[in-house]
Amino acid sequence: MIIVSFILLAYRSFIQRIIKEKNAQHEAEVQHQKNLALENIKAQEAERRRIAVMIHDDIGNRLNILSLWLNNLDTKGDELIKKNISGQMSSLIDSARSISHSLYPVNLESVGLVLYIEELIANLATRVNISLTVSPKFQKKDIFIEVQLYRIIQEFTTNVLKHSKATRIWIYIKDNQTSLGVVISDNGESFEYEAVKKGMGIKNIESRIKSMNAVHKWKNILEKGSRLIIKIPYNNETPN
Repeated sequence: MIIVSFILLAYRSFIQRIIKEKNAQHEAEVQHQKNLALENIKAQEAERRRIAVMIHDDIGNRLNILSLWLNNLDTKGDELIKKNISGQMSSLIDSARSISHSLYPVNLESVGLVLYIEELIANLATRVNISLTVSPKFQKKDIFIEVQLYRIIQEFTTNVLKHSKATRIWIYIKDNQTSLGVVISDNGESFEYEAVKKGMGIKNIESRIKSMNAVHKWKNILEKGSRLIIKIPYNNETPN
């Protein structure tokens, strides 16, 4: 009996050690995947920022200088030609600005997340009604977090405009004691998560959420709307 008991205890200890090792391997793999997602997001953002700054600062400034020269140019009465060229120049300037903003929110650090979201809302005002509610206690976050949140909101609204036929979008941002809560919802047709989870829009959103070490939940009701709930912990706000 003593030998059998010893064997059973040894076997139980062996099984527990195997389970513990497997759990540790699983946790290490999960952390590895998080690190890969973070590095991938950082690399993308760095390249996007480089291109966006180049467009915004170099091409945009050159176009503005050309526009000033054009306005001071003596066209000897050819006002129609001058007007057409000015119109094309203005379109190029707007296009350069739009491309720059779509690649990376260049001015977000100086303007702040809330004002940048309000600018996005103003740009989409003719296409959908968006309301933004921010808690009075909201404080500026690390630039990495703010860029990811802006990108998530931008991706969500883009998907809504493309696929959901929604007329309203609601955005709530609230500072809690231990985390930042963000809720984005719409009144569109919604979607079945399992059917679209492999799409680039959902994958981009969830990759950015993962890069912030945040948790999220989708609450979708077909024909009634979608809701994305995000919780970002303060104790790990700036990824290493």
